[in-house]
Amino acid sequence: MHAWSGMEKFLLISLGAVLGANTRYWVGEWAARAWGTTFPYGTLFINLTGSFLLGLFMTLITDRFLVDPRWRMLIAIGFLGAYTTFSTYAYESVRLISEGQWTAGLLNLFGSSLAGGGCMLLGIWAGKLV
Repeated sequence: MHAWSGMEKFLLISLGAVLGANTRYWVGEWAARAWGTTFPYGTLFINLTGSFLLGLFMTLITDRFLVDPRWRMLIAIGFLGAYTTFSTYAYESVRLISEGQWTAGLLNLFGSSLAGGGCMLLGIWAGKLV
């Protein structure tokens, strides 16, 4: 088995992240032009498409096809990680639930949403104090 160097991992993830971040920007701009900015349509679209793509990709590379694990670094961690971290959160939550770890899956699913919203409010409050 090939032992990857730290630099090889770094470069694969970095390349994917650059492409994912730029794709996120372009898709967000497109969504704003197409649907307006009265609702965060772009963010919603990015989160939904990213979740679909990560679910599809991880299922294909773990259940259907034998591929070089470096593709996971490039696509799942790099590209989709920069395109949307929501996809990772959704995948990990659903994976836990599908493995019978309902408590952990639901805790991650709802805990991230509720605690994340609470931390956002706390951050806004702290920012106003400065």
